[in-house]
Amino acid sequence: MDSLHCKATDLIPLLGSATNATAAADFICHRFDAVFTKLSEATYAIDNTYLLFSAYLVFAMQLGFAMLCAGSVRAKNTMNIMLTNVLDAAAGGLSYYLFGFAFAFGAPSNGFIGRHEFGLKKFPTSSFDYSYFLYQWAFAIAAAGITSGSIAERTQFVAYLIYSSFLTGFVYPIVSHWFWSGDGWASASKSDNHLLFGSGVIDFAGSGVVHMVGGIAGLWGALIEGPRIGRFDLDRTISSLAWPQCFTCSLGKFLVMVWMEVLLQLLQGCAVVEPWAAIVCGFVAAWVLIGFNKLAEKTKYDDPLEAAQLHGGCGAWGVLFTGLFAKKTYVNEVYQGQPERPYGLFMGGGGKLLAAQIIQILVIFVWVTATMAPLFYGLHKLRLLRISSEDEMAGMDLTRHGGFAYIYHDENDDSNLPQFEDRKIEPTTSPKQEHNSHSVV
Repeated sequence: MDSLHCKATDLIPLLGSATNATAAADFICHRFDAVFTKLSEATYAIDNTYLLFSAYLVFAMQLGFAMLCAGSVRAKNTMNIMLTNVLDAAAGGLSYYLFGFAFAFGAPSNGFIGRHEFGLKKFPTSSFDYSYFLYQWAFAIAAAGITSGSIAERTQFVAYLIYSSFLTGFVYPIVSHWFWSGDGWASASKSDNHLLFGSGVIDFAGSGVVHMVGGIAGLWGALIEGPRIGRFDLDRTISSLAWPQCFTCSLGKFLVMVWMEVLLQLLQGCAVVEPWAAIVCGFVAAWVLIGFNKLAEKTKYDDPLEAAQLHGGCGAWGVLFTGLFAKKTYVNEVYQGQPERPYGLFMGGGGKLLAAQIIQILVIFVWVTATMAPLFYGLHKLRLLRISSEDEMAGMDLTRHGGFAYIYHDENDDSNLPQFEDRKIEPTTSPKQEHNSHSVV
């Protein structure tokens, strides 16, 4: 809309020798400026409305995470896992407000970390408004929510508080600065156009920035904490009468997980790939998830939500997928200003974009490992990470929150604590037997 700007000195020669040429030029430019102002205000309002709606959708994922967590853990830990989702939003919101946003987008900055806007000081600015902060905060707490699934059913409340604050206030913001900020060293929209391999990393909506960060953090948390009591000790055989119900339950969960991992794979390159490529991505992603789950079972790695396998493993596939299938036309439309930017290897664009994507996978794994693994190990050594075996067997709903979310009965629970079970009341004798007994009398 810069073309709507008007200068009277530019119009006067066009008006010729008219008597009131100067006044006419001033009037016309004034009207153009008024129109430009109105259009700018409308554009600003529309952009912010769209951004806020997107932020609400991202935040709504927390509700989805909460429901998935509640259905994936045992009944005796339902309230606890729901509360941790609230904690991610609350603690993560405070730490992201104080430090995270500044580390991620505080400009001007260097390629590694932001240095301004701590506590949203001098906010809003010409570059950012509160709607943008809300949008980025929603992504930050999503990463923390992913991690909470990996360490569910056995983690102390204080550990959730510490790791969630650290992840959203420091670890995640650094990664988002690298790949999403205009100053980030690997950003595809870097302001100085000095792009990694001439391309930068294309991570449009967070397969690497959000999902890999949360998944790898969860991986180290679950590894250091160890599996839940009895996770790999119980007899897993299924009776001939129970297999249809077990199959239906497993199939339902499988379909939900496949649907989730297909979506998160497409986050990376959703703006630069063809619809048919999305189908290929989802098909491969399903096998990636199955493979990582088999590996987890073989190594006795316990992740109640399969968060590391789903978000970490499949997120990495989403990063590679973009480097293979990004289309030249879409890349140039989304990232303008450099028409010869590399694109997908399988689309004829060479291997530079794929190389940048591989770099993203490696640096995210190294960074999250170097920060979150020592944190979880330190909490473990300080006995702040895992709850006691007695509390774990009893369930955190009872020992931490004073009750149960709903009626349940666990046949494998040997804690000897009170449980609840619904039973259908049946008559002790059949009507025929009762009739016969009356006849004898």
